[in-house]
Amino acid sequence: MSTALAEKNVSLTHTTDFLPLEGTDYVEFYVGNAKQAAHYYMSAFGFQALAYAGPETGCKEFASYAVRQNKLTFVLTTPLHPNNAMADHVYLHGDGVKVLALRVPDARSAWEETTRRGATSYQEPQVKTDAFGEAVISGIRTYGDTVHLFIERKNYQGAFLPGYRPWSNPYFAPNSTGLLYVDHCVGNVGWNQMNPWVKFYEEVMGFKNILSFDDEDISTEYSALMSKVMSSGNGFVKFPINEPAVGKKKSQVEEYLDFYRGEGVQHVALATDNIVETVRDLQSRGVEFLKVPTTYYDDLLDRVGPIDEDLEPLKELGILIDRDNEGYLLQLFSKPVEDRPTLFFEIIQRKGAKSFGKGNFKALFEAIEREQALRGNL
Repeated sequence: MSTALAEKNVSLTHTTDFLPLEGTDYVEFYVGNAKQAAHYYMSAFGFQALAYAGPETGCKEFASYAVRQNKLTFVLTTPLHPNNAMADHVYLHGDGVKVLALRVPDARSAWEETTRRGATSYQEPQVKTDAFGEAVISGIRTYGDTVHLFIERKNYQGAFLPGYRPWSNPYFAPNSTGLLYVDHCVGNVGWNQMNPWVKFYEEVMGFKNILSFDDEDISTEYSALMSKVMSSGNGFVKFPINEPAVGKKKSQVEEYLDFYRGEGVQHVALATDNIVETVRDLQSRGVEFLKVPTTYYDDLLDRVGPIDEDLEPLKELGILIDRDNEGYLLQLFSKPVEDRPTLFFEIIQRKGAKSFGKGNFKALFEAIEREQALRGNL
């Protein structure tokens, strides 16, 4: 090995935080009808109108609506014409997550560091400007058709990004449901693909595998899966990665892969600081959640120890509780929000816990299997 190559390898090995992430900037969905999808997330989840791009702003290929709630931003984008990559994405996958956008202090450096380590480029660094300043955007490809965009907005003061104009609806301004930010995003990958993508996040993005679950941890009588949780160095961004495991019947990951027609984002976990109020509000707006048998609560406090919350509202709403060495968490999972049984949401409140609800896996997966059985997909 040459001295120069050896020095390069040493530098790659020992560089600390070469990809400093400031958090999730936004999640972008490619959908069949962005206007209606934006209305759904506003009316059902409590987002507020933020920004718009489309023919009126000079964009002739797609329409895009950005909605926001606290530090949580969703972008709903639809193609205006057939026979292009965006239209093909919607046709193949149905409505689903295309972009997990990550905020960075330097989008050029983020692209250079990740592509140098083996990432496939999605978008070379581009500077976009308008009257509110400039933003730098770059991107790389990850599992399936999912991409990470790196967003540098330190010199931008606009509502969202250049190319979008402020958007509001004077007749419709729903109240917040208390959702705060993205806690984590979970990806489903194919058979024997979890470890290659774990390696990708380790080597390309400098993430660490902080938790691993095998088919003994995540299994029922009928199905199983495996999962590894990847975390950025500062812990601001977490991406659990699931793959199927052998079971008597089809697992939820297999069902997802069948209907999504490939790998992609399975669910987005949304943080709240009062899960009882948030879930009650979401239910009143029509969001449907999975239910576990009431027997789950019979010995709950023996399993998780004392909690601050009254148990009866948690039981009424079907909220799950689990504890780790740092504290406990409360969580609840929606039913799929698309006609295809693909994307769903998790509502999570952390009371010190840094884990992902291992103690709830069996009850949760049995609830998912009941829904699969109703669809004839178990």
